[in-house]
Amino acid sequence: MSLTHARLAGVAVHLPETVRSATETEHRVAAASTGFRPPPGLVRRLTGVERLHVMPDDWQASDLAAAAARKLLAGTGTDPGSIDLLIFAAASQDMIEPATSHMVADRLDLRCPVFDVKNACNSVLNALETAHALIAQGSYRRILIACGESPSRAVRWSVPDLRTYLASIPGYTLSDAGAALLLERSAEPGVLGCGFTADSRSWSVGTLASGGSAHPRGDEHTYFRLDGVGLRRAFEQLGPQILDETLERLGVGWQDMAAVCVHQVSKPYLDELVERFGLPADKIAVTVTEHGNAASASLPLQLVRAQESGRAGIGDLVGLVGLAGGISMGLSVIRL
Repeated sequence: MSLTHARLAGVAVHLPETVRSATETEHRVAAASTGFRPPPGLVRRLTGVERLHVMPDDWQASDLAAAAARKLLAGTGTDPGSIDLLIFAAASQDMIEPATSHMVADRLDLRCPVFDVKNACNSVLNALETAHALIAQGSYRRILIACGESPSRAVRWSVPDLRTYLASIPGYTLSDAGAALLLERSAEPGVLGCGFTADSRSWSVGTLASGGSAHPRGDEHTYFRLDGVGLRRAFEQLGPQILDETLERLGVGWQDMAAVCVHQVSKPYLDELVERFGLPADKIAVTVTEHGNAASASLPLQLVRAQESGRAGIGDLVGLVGLAGGISMGLSVIRL
């Protein structure tokens, strides 16, 4: 069978209307805690996050994904019946069983095959790699990737002391969001290629332990935990080698790209990565300050912002740089 190519036919995001500021987060922690009051402005000073999005109480991750997918299908004029495969890609999920892709497909009234791809904040980027490969080998013609991130459900509000509060701060920057990408078979390359690496010895630096076989029950395991120092050290040890190797293999450089999207955990860490990895700061749309850490929806959000601002358009090259707990790093280069 001759190889075909895959192109990105569209991307959309859904951001919940409810917005919570860093100050409101501090007030809520103070109200829920006994004998502890958060130092004013600490979240903002440490992370640069001003506000984030919170989904409705009766929504699930699948609702966020379906909302973004509906926007994408309508915006591209795509008949839902023409979707050959749905991939749900997110760190979040509705429940352990079944795969959340089934809930999304039900909400969209799809009757195609479905499955989930899950790799922390690189879930969408890994789904993109998977969809690209499946289309290239001729298995599917049109694949919908849908992402729903609902990390607001894993936030610790009752905090006993400053040490616990500092460990919980990464959770106060996590934002709910939905995203969707449409990949189609193409005669010309759209997705030029991807490259990934991982250091799985560092898996314990960021965990949400509840629901699996290790910790099937227990409230203490329902909170997101992150060792920020350990995460930084792990990515420093990986270094930019996979990014440099992928660019060289594809015959492109950062200077060739109209926009570069980088997963954004916090503004200070984004600035550090830009300097350490030699990324082009002027080509990066900063979203973490106004929208928080949207987990694996972060890259689609940045791509949409780059398109809306006119920074990137049809025919332009864009780079998607993924960073995720576990830990893993990757790059995908796309011609729009």
